[in-house]
Amino acid sequence: MDAVNVTADAEDFTCNAYFVDGAVPTLVDAGTMPGVADVIAEHTADLDRVVLTHQHHDHVGELDAVLDAFDAELYAHGEHPRRDHPLEDGDEVAVGDETAEVVYTPGHAADHVSLVAETAVFSGDVVVYDDGAFDDGSFGRTDMPGQSRERLIESLGDLLDRLPDSVVSLYAGHGGAFHADPAGDSVRDVIERALSRAERREPKYPAE
Repeated sequence: MDAVNVTADAEDFTCNAYFVDGAVPTLVDAGTMPGVADVIAEHTADLDRVVLTHQHHDHVGELDAVLDAFDAELYAHGEHPRRDHPLEDGDEVAVGDETAEVVYTPGHAADHVSLVAETAVFSGDVVVYDDGAFDDGSFGRTDMPGQSRERLIESLGDLLDRLPDSVVSLYAGHGGAFHADPAGDSVRDVIERALSRAERREPKYPAE
C-alpha cells in the first residue's frame, strides 16, 4: 500500500494526513494545513471517505473543509456531529485496495484507533518512527489531561498482538513514514522498541 502525505508541505504544526488511492480512495486524518483539500484534489476527484485515528485538533482542523469539498463520508471511533460510520475495535474498513482492521489503541487519546491492513499500519500518535524524542521507535505523549502512559503501553501490546507479518509500512501521525528493509528493522521491531521505551515510564519530554 502506498500512502501520500498530503500535509507534507505544511508550514505550521499539523499531523500527517495520508491519502490512499485505489478502489476506495481514502484519507486517514485531515490535519490542519489550509488548502489540504486542494492537494487531495491533485490526486483524486472522488474521495470516498475520511477515517480518523483520533480527534485531537492537529488531526481534524481541516476536516470540515475536506468533507465539504468531496462529499466524503466520515469514519471515527469518537462521537462527531458529521460522523457517518462509528468505528469499534475489530471492525473492518476499506482503505484504498486493502481492508484494515480497527484496533482500539487509547492512551494518547481516549478515542484513538489504529488501522492495520495487510501491508501497512496507520498508527496515528500511539507509535511513531521518529519524533525528536526517539529516532527509531517512539510513542505518543501521555503527559496531558485525559492521557495515560499505562493505557498506551497496553495499546502497543494489543497492536503487536494483531499485527500480521505482512505489514511492511508504518504511517504515523507525526515524523516520517517507515518502510521495512529486509536487511534491517521490521515494523514489528519499531513497535517493540517503542513499547520498551514506554515501559521505562521515564518522561518523554522534560516537563512530563
